[in-house]
Amino acid sequence: MFIPPFPAARYRFNCVADTPLHLREYAGSTLRGAFGHALKKTVCVTHEADCKACALYRSCAYPAVFEPPAPATHSVQKFSQIPAPFVVEPPPWGERHYAPGEGFSFHMVLVGHALKHLPLIIHAWQRALGAGVGVGDGRAQLAHVQHCLPDGDTCIFDSADGTLQPHRAELPPAPPAQTYVTLDFATQLRLQHNSKPLGVGEISAQRLLVGLIKRSALMSEFHTGQKLDLDFAALADAAGKINDQRHLVWRDWTRYSSRQKQEMQLGGVIGQWTLTGDLAPFWPFLHLGQWLHVGKNASFGLGRYVLQD
Repeated sequence: MFIPPFPAARYRFNCVADTPLHLREYAGSTLRGAFGHALKKTVCVTHEADCKACALYRSCAYPAVFEPPAPATHSVQKFSQIPAPFVVEPPPWGERHYAPGEGFSFHMVLVGHALKHLPLIIHAWQRALGAGVGVGDGRAQLAHVQHCLPDGDTCIFDSADGTLQPHRAELPPAPPAQTYVTLDFATQLRLQHNSKPLGVGEISAQRLLVGLIKRSALMSEFHTGQKLDLDFAALADAAGKINDQRHLVWRDWTRYSSRQKQEMQLGGVIGQWTLTGDLAPFWPFLHLGQWLHVGKNASFGLGRYVLQD
């Protein structure tokens, strides 16, 4: 299975607290929300409460990045929504308290067309951090942004001069396929069936691999313009023949949804999941998932893993 060079990049946002800043045990939703609010304030000119009712809905940078419009028609199915072309990766699990002058960082993965909005995205983060994030709206400054690559991070933006350096935003090619690999999940993996999250005893290698393939295909088609020619039925059948060994536990996480005005339980599994068998058809997707994540709520940073031999 071949996936063309994939236009995406992981960026490290390095910040310095201006006031005491408190992030809850998992800040993915908090950071994503602060970013979306600042992005909308930056670009919205009509002030419509509902973006879908706005005449600029399909041309505005805010929905293009944060809530991408689903296609009006599609050859395979009707989409009510499509995945966002970004993933926010917050600091590791655990409450964080930053004193004034203390540094902290988080990551953001941008995919395809979202990359052209990088200057706007950096500005939105500056605005979000300056307005306040976390418990008590602690304020911070964005010091610089680095492009993260396997051989090291390169500074591509420094707030001191405000210049964005050109760089090649393309993921490294996948290494040769193996017949044995371990996925080390750092954040909760939420695989669902009938809109319900599956526990440790309910998930399967087939569901994981099919989820990875579907997310990769949607991100590629809608955000890079590259529609992958895939035989989903054959891939799903092959995925059912993969053996697995799990060292996974359930971790709960509760977040407050400002849109739904209620707390939501978003628990999932973390730990190590080893796959064995003919992994060649799935190898490009396993590699790509290290940036795209997998499962529900990936834009919050859930479903993050790294591959281990």
